[in-house]
Amino acid sequence: MKTNGQHQSRGASRSRWQSIAHTAAFDIIGPLATYLLLRSAGQSAVTALVLAGILPAAGVAIGIIRHRSVDAIGVLVLLGIVAQTTLGLVTGNAQLMLLEGSVPTVLIGLGCLVSLLLSRPLLYRMALQTLGPDTDKGAKLQASWSLPGVRQAFVAVTAVWGVVLLSEAAVRTVIVETTSVGTSLTVLKVVPYLIIAVLVSWTSRYIRAAIARGAAVAAGMQAPQSAPEMVGAAH
Repeated sequence: MKTNGQHQSRGASRSRWQSIAHTAAFDIIGPLATYLLLRSAGQSAVTALVLAGILPAAGVAIGIIRHRSVDAIGVLVLLGIVAQTTLGLVTGNAQLMLLEGSVPTVLIGLGCLVSLLLSRPLLYRMALQTLGPDTDKGAKLQASWSLPGVRQAFVAVTAVWGVVLLSEAAVRTVIVETTSVGTSLTVLKVVPYLIIAVLVSWTSRYIRAAIARGAAVAAGMQAPQSAPEMVGAAH
């Protein structure tokens, strides 16, 4: 007989794999295949890039419809695709289109660093939005904010994300300027997701460890306070 925890774990695993498949189809494999097919059919690099951008836009739209909510990252991606398409059609410059695709990455990176000056860093807000503020996990995350060291942990991971994303955007520029459009597109479609995967994995482990440490410290602080009450009750 399966417990609720097992059902939830299986559901979370299925959702994770669905998300990976969605990303692979609409953001990586689909656009790359579309670009290569159109180029082999004789289309220009700009035309191929414009049409290849339809799949990522469709992927964001499907995500909005499925989750019935609009997130800031999705909006930035859509705006980036629109700007990239417009730039390509106006200038006819494929390299400029690829460079413009780094704008969302730069904006998110800057957003991370600027948010360090606010009451809640961007990674905390993104995590809360992902979990859902009204869900059990969202409530636990909000409760953990007051634990010792948790705020500092979110500040640290947000700073790391900001620096890494801005560095990635700088490297993108070098790649676009020094390689062909096809090679640039392949690298830019694959490498950023590898970087994000590493960041997400590290962030998850780092924050969970910080929450566990904070909970242990909080429990240790409460124990001495309850000791005098127990002694008084004994007398």
